[in-house]
Amino acid sequence: MGRGDGSGRIVSPAGADDSGTGILHVDMDAFYASVATLDDPSLRGLPLIIGAPDGRSVVSSASYEARRFGVRSAMPVSQALRLCPSARIVAPDFARYQAVSGQVMSIFESFTPLVEPLSIDEAFLDVRGVRRLWGTPGEIAVLIRRRVAEEVGINCSVGVAATKHVAKMASTLSKPDGLLIVPGARTQEFLDPRPAGAMWGVGPKAAAALQRRGIHTIRDVREAAQGMLERALGPAAGSRLRQLARGEDAREVETERVEKSIGHEETFDVDIVDADVLRAELLRLADRVGARLRAASWEARTVAIKVRFSDFSTITRAQSLPEPTDVGQRIGETAAALFDAVERRDPIRLLGVRAEKLQGRGSAGFALWDDDADRRRLEGALDDARARFGSSMITRARHVGRGDGRDGPHPRSFGRE
Repeated sequence: MGRGDGSGRIVSPAGADDSGTGILHVDMDAFYASVATLDDPSLRGLPLIIGAPDGRSVVSSASYEARRFGVRSAMPVSQALRLCPSARIVAPDFARYQAVSGQVMSIFESFTPLVEPLSIDEAFLDVRGVRRLWGTPGEIAVLIRRRVAEEVGINCSVGVAATKHVAKMASTLSKPDGLLIVPGARTQEFLDPRPAGAMWGVGPKAAAALQRRGIHTIRDVREAAQGMLERALGPAAGSRLRQLARGEDAREVETERVEKSIGHEETFDVDIVDADVLRAELLRLADRVGARLRAASWEARTVAIKVRFSDFSTITRAQSLPEPTDVGQRIGETAAALFDAVERRDPIRLLGVRAEKLQGRGSAGFALWDDDADRRRLEGALDDARARFGSSMITRARHVGRGDGRDGPHPRSFGRE
C-alpha cells in the first residue's frame, strides 16, 4: 500500500479501463494541512504540523512534507518536532474545516445522491446510476478531482472499483493527488500481491497475528486454511477477512447518517484551577457520554471539549479519532489531551465533553483487532450493574465522592445537551 508520506504511490493512466466498477472512494489529501495552505499560500511546500504549539498537545494532521520525517497524526507535538525541527506549527481551525468539507460534499452530491461521508474529508460515492449524465465511473472521478481543485482549491485522491473495500484501498495507494482504477474483472489480480495489513480494517496487531502464521499477502489470506484465520483473528473476523481477500464485499453506499451528538457539561459553584480535579471531571463526563453512546448503539468519530473560564469567555476544541468509539475511557483520554493543550490556565467555571459525528455501531467497516476490547468489556459490565442497582451505586473508584453525574457536592448543573 501507499505509505502515509506518499511514497509507493500508484496511479492509473488517462483513459484506463473502468469496466465493472461503480464505487468511488474520494479522500482529501492531508486535509487540515491543505486548508492551512489554502488560507495562507506562503505555507505551501513547507513541513506543517496541525496542532497546538504547546508540546503537550497531539498532532491533528501533518503535511506530506512533514510526514516524510515520520510525523503522524495522534503523535505528541513534542515528538513530532524532534523528528522534524523545521516544521511550522499551525493551530487547527475546525470551523474552517467544516466549511471546506461542506463545499467538497456539495460537489459530490452534484454528481450523485448516493454519497456516504466517512469523515470530514472522505466519502464513498455510488455512481452506477448516473452514467448517462456524467459518463463512466473513471470519467466521473476525473471530473470530481478537477472540480474540487478548481472550486475549492485543494487536491483529492480517488479510488474506483467494484466494491467499497477495494475502492478505499485504491484511493490510499494513489495518494497524494492521484486516481487509481481497478476494473471489476481484475479485482483479484489487484488484491493478491498487496500486504495483508493493507486491507481496510486490518490494524497493526491483526497484521502481526497473521504474519506470525506466515500470512503476509492478501493471496496468503485467500489461500489460508479457515481454521488458521479463525485461530489468528476469531471466527467472525477470520470469515470476514477471507471474503474481502476474495474481493467479496456486499456493503452498499449508505446515505443515511446520524447527525446528532451526545454531550454532558457541568458548571461549578466555585471556579476551579486545579488541573487534576478538572481532568478527573472530564473523565467522569466522558464516562457518561460513553454510556449513552453504548445505550443507543452509536459510536463517535470526534471528541470535543468545551471550557468556560471565570470571565465567561468560552473555547471549544475537537479531535478526530483514528477509529470510532463508544468507550468512555478512550473519549476521556482524548478530552484530557485536548484540555492539556489549552494554553490558558485561568480559573474554570464550566467543562463539557461531547461525542460528535455519530454513526451506528460497526457501520464504519469491521475492525479485526479491538485495542479497547478490555475497556469495552469493563464498561459494559458497569452498564449492566448500573441497570440493576442504579447509577448512584456503581461508579469508578476515581469518581467516588465526586457524584455519579446526577448529584454531587460541587457542580451547579449536569447533563446539559
